[in-house]
Amino acid sequence: MPPQNPPSPTPDLDRLYDPPMEHVQKAVMTELIAFHADYLAKATFFCLATGRAAGLDASPRGGPPGFVKALDAKTIAFADWPGNNRIESMRNLLEDNRLGMLFLFPGLDVFMRINGCGRVSDDADLCASLAEGTKIPKTAIVVSVNEVLFHCGKAVNRAKLWAPESRIGRGVLPTPGQVLAAMTKQDASAAEAIDAHYDHAMRNDLYG
Repeated sequence: MPPQNPPSPTPDLDRLYDPPMEHVQKAVMTELIAFHADYLAKATFFCLATGRAAGLDASPRGGPPGFVKALDAKTIAFADWPGNNRIESMRNLLEDNRLGMLFLFPGLDVFMRINGCGRVSDDADLCASLAEGTKIPKTAIVVSVNEVLFHCGKAVNRAKLWAPESRIGRGVLPTPGQVLAAMTKQDASAAEAIDAHYDHAMRNDLYG
């Protein structure tokens, strides 16, 4: 057998990185304050991280400003709207209720993070309060806040995320239809049909 490389030693992170500054540590709160509520009222997008023994998941969530509701200083809620029906986030929460939320604010150089515990609810009154127009969600996720903090936006600027020149042209990459047709060994006409259905759904079937 060829010689086995010895495992790399675990890096000493405390030696490699300076501790966070005092004001950063003090800015981690255990409940929402007025500043957090102001940002939630403008929030239109966040990524939700969950996990369980079967694996981890990060999924995008979006809606009009204020689609994430602050129920009180320790509790927020948001609707679950149709996606690909894998419902991995909710299945994860049934087994392990820990979650993380990372909010992005288009045009701003700051993130907001919320860590806590979540549960899935089909309470009729709660779901009705999270309706979009005439559409009422089947379920909502209710989050008990453990930590809330603002996070610097250096990653946004590294990526030039809000810069117009960072927008990717629609013809640069294969379309969803082309990708799915290739994976399922279908021809170009199938790819066009998939793309037509996808484009319609992306614009017209946002809430069911």
